[in-house]
Amino acid sequence: MKRVFAALAVAGLVTASLTACVQSGRTDQSRAGGDKAACPVAVDETFTGTVRLGYQEIPNGDLVVKDAGLLETCLPKATITWSKFASGATVIQAFGSNSLDLGLLGSAAAARALSAPLHIGLKAVWVHDVIGAAESLVVKDPAVTTVAGLRGKKIAVPFASTSHYSLLAALTAAGVERDVTLVNMQPDAIAAAWRGGDIDAAFVWEPTLSELVKNGHVVTTAADTAKAGKPTYDLAGARAEFVTANPRFLEVWTAAQNWAVNLINTAPDSAATHIAAQLGVPVADIRKQLGEYGYLDAATQAGPAYLGKQLGTDLKSSADFLLSQGEIQGLAAPEAYAAAVYAGAAAKVSAK
Repeated sequence: MKRVFAALAVAGLVTASLTACVQSGRTDQSRAGGDKAACPVAVDETFTGTVRLGYQEIPNGDLVVKDAGLLETCLPKATITWSKFASGATVIQAFGSNSLDLGLLGSAAAARALSAPLHIGLKAVWVHDVIGAAESLVVKDPAVTTVAGLRGKKIAVPFASTSHYSLLAALTAAGVERDVTLVNMQPDAIAAAWRGGDIDAAFVWEPTLSELVKNGHVVTTAADTAKAGKPTYDLAGARAEFVTANPRFLEVWTAAQNWAVNLINTAPDSAATHIAAQLGVPVADIRKQLGEYGYLDAATQAGPAYLGKQLGTDLKSSADFLLSQGEIQGLAAPEAYAAAVYAGAAAKVSAK
């Protein structure tokens, strides 16, 4: 498989080195346009620390929490910093440079961070969403209707992302993994390259996905690769030492995320209004996108199918696959992947 690192002067492009210094994104308190919400647990005025949070523009509960100002309400004496990231690769960089405490990254990026050569001490503390059709492979040429038909094509994808993992799985299953050219681009750069005719296809997530589909078509999705045994998730990862030192913050943060998940599942119009305010897109578009993910409450996450057990196995499986594709240099010890999952906060929230 040919891999091309696109040297484009486009905002948000990821550098090739995951250990390099990173611009972690702007501190973003703008766009908050939704109604404020009451704290779902007792307000905690004892926590006075500073917490550096990383978010991505993905329609899930994290944006609901951000827009509703929930953490600021629940922890009024804390200093909460929100920074925007383009993909999991930049989140890994921020963790590697110790400039982030907790941030959203995909399961493939988490597996990469835990593996050689990075061996970053991370804990997966929450599943923001189970990825379905919201990450898809879009093709321009109407004559190409299968993954196998992409032979000889140039495909853009953010490297070290869940889309990258799903794309590799789809290409391998179709037997064309050595016959395509992959280009490492962030979502904004993908949209620009698509408009300019510089790429033939792209595997990417919302909201960029919807823009590409306007003059392209989907040939496979992350839901399809999940059915084939390669599931992907958007996770909340935290520095291991931060988890150990801040159990109370994590419990309040998890309660806020659980509130947001319940809002998505029971009052999707209200949740979509919050997310739309953060993304600057129509509420109707967000309502459609919410149907392309699965959102799990704390009780479900604390169980054996996710944080309780299975997620560690899935992270190890992701790392195995990435190693087989030459995407990582080596595996961590098998027990490291299970140990990288922290169910404590979800269990406490679900018990209340």
